Amino acid sequence: MDAALLVPLALSVQVAAAATALGLPPAVALGWVLARDRLPGRALLQTLVALPLVLPPTAVGYLLLRLLGRKGLLGTESLGVDLDLLFTWKGAVLASAVMALPLMVQAARGAFEEVDPRLESMARTLGHGPLSVALRFTVPLARRGLAAAALLGFGRALGEFGATVIVAGNIEGRTQTLALAIFNDIQVGDEARASQALGLTLVLAFLVLLPVERLLRRRGAP
Repeated sequence: MDAALLVPLALSVQVAAAATALGLPPAVALGWVLARDRLPGRALLQTLVALPLVLPPTAVGYLLLRLLGRKGLLGTESLGVDLDLLFTWKGAVLASAVMALPLMVQAARGAFEEVDPRLESMARTLGHGPLSVALRFTVPLARRGLAAAALLGFGRALGEFGATVIVAGNIEGRTQTLALAIFNDIQVGDEARASQALGLTLVLAFLVLLPVERLLRRRGAP
């Protein structure tokens, strides 16, 4: 294997892990709201959360670029400070987290929907408040589904390409992940290196998805 591929490999894992850490807390919160609350705007919220699944990734990247640009809502002129996200690995983390969020929300929602509401009602009758019920009962009972959500988010972030290349660019040694390395090698005609990067990607994807199936299969177990 080309030793140079270790750099995009390490960056891919770093970006995917950071994106999962960034996206999982809001995904769990949104999954709980969608599974438990009957808010009037729940359908609208679900639609907004799912948008990155149906929009072209490049469109999501362009929206993020406009948001983070100098005159965007999170740009230098609006905030008065430079968040230093564009064309950095941190920008790749943000783009990957946004693209992975819908999968994590759906998996978290499914995990919470499988928790028997009667158990939560019993906990409330024992004097536990809503936050205590969620943290001490609901989340532990949904732990396998939430672990699957984290792994699915990691896997999606690991393979992210379209939004990342718009927001972070394809800078070798700085923002070039395995997905971008494959694209770059194909562009320059280095099929051998592209095949090696593809092989690494397949192995990583397999290792991430294998425990997801086991977690989902055992989710109903105590």
